Order: sequence, then structure tokens, then C-alpha cells
Amino acid sequence: MSGKRKRVVLTIKDKLDIIKKLEDGGSSKQLAVIYGIGETTVRDIRKNKEKIITYASSSDSTSLLAKRKSMKPSMYEELDRAMLEWFNQQRAKGNPVSGPICAKRAEFFFYALGMDGDFNPSAGWLTRFKQRHSIREINIRNERLNGDETAVEDFCNNFRDFIERENLQPEQIYNADETGLFWKCLPSRTAVVKGKCTVPGHSSLEERVTVLCCTNATGLHKLKLCVVGKAKKPRSFKATDTLNLPVSYFSQKGAWMDLSIFRQWFDKIFVPQVREYLRSKGLQEKAVLLLDNSPTHPNENVLRSDDGQIFAKYLPPNVASSIQPLNQGIIATMKRNYRAGLLQNNLEEGNDLKSFWKKLTLLDALYEIAMAWNFVKPTTISRAWKQILPAIEEKESLDFDEEDISGATVATILQHTKGLENVTPENMEKWLEIDSTEPGYEVLTDSEIIRRAQGQTDESSENDEEGNELIPEKHINHADALQWTENLLDYLEQQGDMILPDRLVIRKLRATIRNKQKMTNSSQ
Repeated sequence: MSGKRKRVVLTIKDKLDIIKKLEDGGSSKQLAVIYGIGETTVRDIRKNKEKIITYASSSDSTSLLAKRKSMKPSMYEELDRAMLEWFNQQRAKGNPVSGPICAKRAEFFFYALGMDGDFNPSAGWLTRFKQRHSIREINIRNERLNGDETAVEDFCNNFRDFIERENLQPEQIYNADETGLFWKCLPSRTAVVKGKCTVPGHSSLEERVTVLCCTNATGLHKLKLCVVGKAKKPRSFKATDTLNLPVSYFSQKGAWMDLSIFRQWFDKIFVPQVREYLRSKGLQEKAVLLLDNSPTHPNENVLRSDDGQIFAKYLPPNVASSIQPLNQGIIATMKRNYRAGLLQNNLEEGNDLKSFWKKLTLLDALYEIAMAWNFVKPTTISRAWKQILPAIEEKESLDFDEEDISGATVATILQHTKGLENVTPENMEKWLEIDSTEPGYEVLTDSEIIRRAQGQTDESSENDEEGNELIPEKHINHADALQWTENLLDYLEQQGDMILPDRLVIRKLRATIRNKQKMTNSSQ
């Protein structure tokens, strides 16, 4: 007769490991044996997956997750949610936070939430709050909040020691960061207001997506952009398979990055693409991803490959804005490329800006932002790492020659655009910089934090689609597509100035459509 199984209490880290193994195809029975638990426990972990991941993602300490065994809620759950949201935002901004400041803010939220009873934000309460959320240290000291030179130097020295210990090359060191992009923001004769742009015939415009950029220190491996929009299937996508887009597309009801999307991106896109790149270079499949303290970035323990060889490391809150490579001109260059590209397309099509604006769709914007990212040169990227890795800039920037896209340049281009002949370089510079400080995460006001803590959510659906993209869905059959290619070939043949490669491309497309048509007919 077998003895009774010894009761095993799993840590949060154990549960995360089990979730990862389940996602990779592990069976409940096998995992139950490995961890010495019942299959029912494994099924419960699967059922509570999102809750466990959300809890771990908001944690500040990997080591504490390896010790903590429960997610015991606070007596004041709404207050706890509000405080955690507020604390994460303060940390992301690098704002000063101390015990007394936390206590004062907790008291404010307690009464603002309309909670009953007496509340004393004592040192004991603060300690329990930190323990519940695995926060190592709550004090972010004021003397280094502006990223002073001493703090920057300390981090850079420590990081260089770290990569030497880990034997990492520049090709294995990555940085990722989000930014907001007003994709349909076109210039006008009037000044641009943050969050709204005016174009002839349209008084305001708020089309916005979040763009996640990621590159290694050499600039030779730029990952495909990750874009977060509001709609799951925007009308402009029509029959387009999202897997065939030039970017990795996700949806969220506010078009914000969130913990879930970031984790999916890390596991399903970042890790596989980095492995493939490093293999192609004959390097060990090991890499570190530098991140800032955005509330949408999960805990380091969550951002780790199965073998632990590809992992995240966080920049200190007090120096992130000063030295994060993507913020040192890389994202700004991409956005300038994007807006210059839009103007170039407008000029090539010979439209007035109002007509161009009406026709511009999110799908157009995704192709344009992907092109803009491709145009960011490796030298621009490696130069942005010079504070962290001084040697990389010397090696990679010998032939640096980045085209300057300035307000004056744009104003000159627009001299021949109807209605914008008299734009000023100053206004165009404001247009180029319209979303330069737009974060990729949602910044909540106190009122919004309170509503969220109480479980009140925005009624808008993540299935909302672009109101201006009233494009009817239309199925195009093989015969119609073939006829269009025939007409296009006839047109090209009649144009004496059309070069041979253009005609060859269309002929190849025609052959592809014919083959698809034959396959369809033979299967019927």
C-alpha cells in the first residue's frame, strides 16, 4: 500500500514554470509527477493562468517570486489595485517615491474610493503592500531621479561587467521600447497641437497606434515592428492575413501595449527571431533584452526563454530616460522617416493633402512605418548605444551619413502643395515632433485609476474599427484578378518608357494567378 503523498506548496515561480511547460505541450499527468502534486492542482494552475501571470508581471522581484507561495489579497482590494497602478506609473516616469509619499497617496485613494472604516497607512501596511507585490524597495531617491552623471556611470560600469561575465557580444544585446504614433497626422498651415493635428477640411484627428521597436546594439538585427491597434480586424485589412503584414499586429481596445501583449511578443516573436539571427551568425543562442520600467513590461522572471538563455534586464528608473538607446534618436528617426515618406507618397500621387488624407488607411500606414524602420541605418542605432557601449560606436559609425529630415526640409518640399505653400519650418518641426513624448502605455489620471480599481472599464470594444475607413469588403475571384493583370500588361506594353523589369514582375504575377485558377478548377 502506497503512502500518502506529501503535501507540496508551490511557489509563484513554480506555477509560472508549470504554465510555460503546459503552453509548450506538457501534459498535466507528467507535470504532476515532476512537481509531486495532484493533476487537479495542475488543472487549477491552468485555469488561473492569467491571474498568476498578471500577479507575477506586476512583481518587482524575481527572487521574492521564488519564495512567495500565495497571492493572498489585501483586506482592501480596491485600494491595493489603485496603489499598485499608481506606483507602477510613478516608477515608469522616474518620479520620486518614498514611504511617506506612498502613505499619503494610499490615504487619498482610500477616501476617494469611498471605502468604509478607519484606515491607517502605517509602516506595517506599507511592508505588507510590498510583500504582496514582491516589491524589493519602495524608495526611489530624489537625488538621482534626473539621471545624473554618477547614476549613469554606475549603471554603465555595472552593465559592462555583467556582459563580460556573461560573455555577450554586441550582437546579443538588445533594447526594446514602445512609442505612440499618430499615424494619420498630416501637416497644415496652423500649429500642431499634441494629440490632434489639423488638415484642410478636418479640425481634429486622433488616430493612434502603439509601435514597439526592438534592435540589437550593432543595428544589424532590427526585429519586425510590433504594432498595437484598436481593432482586431480593421476594415482596411479586408482579406489580408495578419501574418502577411509587414509588422506584427496586435489589438487592444485603447491601442495600448499591455502586459499580456508584451509577454506574447517576447515568447512568440522576440525569442524565436533572436535565436534564428544568432544561429545565422554562428553565435551562442544567448541574449539580453534591456527594458525601461514601463507598467506594461512584465517581471524579469516572466520574460525568460525556457532554457534561461534569453532574458530581460531592467534599466534603473533614474537613468532610463538618459541612456535607453531607442530614446537616443532611433525612434525619432523612424518617425521622421515615416512622415517624410507620407509626404513623398502624396507628391508622387499628385493629390492635394485633403484627398490624400481621406484615402490613407491603417494598412497604408503599417507599410509606411515598416519602410521607415527599414530606413533607420545601423550607424544611427550603434551610435545611440555609445553611453552604454562606447566601443560599438567607433566600430560601426565610420561611414555615418544620415539624411537630415528637418522642419525646414519639409517646408521646402511643401512649397508646391496646394494650401500649404506658406507653411513655416517651425510649424513643420512641431509636426515632426508631435508624438515624440507619446508613451506606449496608458497613463491614467487619479480618477481613471479609481474607476479601474472599482472594476469600471471603458465601454468601447476592441472590435471598433476606423470610422474613416468605410471600405466595403469584396471577394475578388481568380478570373477578375487575371483580367486586371492582362489589362495592366497591355497598358505597360503601350508605354514606351516602361522598363523591362516592371513588365516581368506583372507577367510573373499573371502566371501565379493562372496556376491558382487551374488548381481551383481541378479541385471542383
